[in-house]
Amino acid sequence: MGSVLAARGVDTRGPAWSAGALLEAPSKVADLHREYAEAGATVHTACTFRATPEGARALGVARFERLVERAVELARGAVPAHHRVAGSVSPAADCYTPNARPADARQRHARVARALASAGVDLFLCETFVDEVEALSAVEACAAEGKPVWLSLTGGPFGELASPRAVRAVASRALSAGVEAIMVNCTAAALTSTYVEALADLPVVIGAYANAGRPEEELGYLADWPGPAPTEAELGRRASRYAELAQTWISAGATLIGGCCGTFPEHLRAVRARVGR
Repeated sequence: MGSVLAARGVDTRGPAWSAGALLEAPSKVADLHREYAEAGATVHTACTFRATPEGARALGVARFERLVERAVELARGAVPAHHRVAGSVSPAADCYTPNARPADARQRHARVARALASAGVDLFLCETFVDEVEALSAVEACAAEGKPVWLSLTGGPFGELASPRAVRAVASRALSAGVEAIMVNCTAAALTSTYVEALADLPVVIGAYANAGRPEEELGYLADWPGPAPTEAELGRRASRYAELAQTWISAGATLIGGCCGTFPEHLRAVRARVGR
């Protein structure tokens, strides 16, 4: 959601990141959800990655629950009724500085989980976690709300924060906390298969949604990359290459497939065209 909104001209700077779009560009959020549904998505992540107490303060919003409710409402209104809406639960601090976990992380995740449950999400997506303690506290807080919980871990944008073995260790401990699926996200697409392979024999549903990697890999697009945005035809070619990599994740055992930073609806459409379902 966030990186596509940025590529389409929405201001995602600052600690609120994509949550600002809920107030400033709600129609673009709804349009993007609709495009993902048309491309083949059946699980839609509401724009709540930074619809948090911290994000609300940055936007001058008194109650972060207002942002959560708006995000879920926009997703629900844009996708078919039988599709599922996932509530994104993110690390309290920056995703790529795991040592910055605040002392009250457990209480913070409980507040976010309650807000998402009240807004009516179908499942929780605890995503982009590296820190084991915070990942488990988020999962436990979400599980207490009685809805399915998926946990997605990251090795870092380019695998610099955690090895496949380290990600597997956290995933193994999360199984007893009640997760229904374990995934890896926001690691470069070209590196993701090694993470999926590390998770593949765990007794749980496995998935992957990667980032577009580095500009020279030409797998997607981020607004801060040098040079002009790719043409529609070029984005389609990049999406096709991403789908080829996604096929390797499926071959390794992944059954939940999506896209993270730098991927567009075109990427999901390419995956669906390649996989057929």
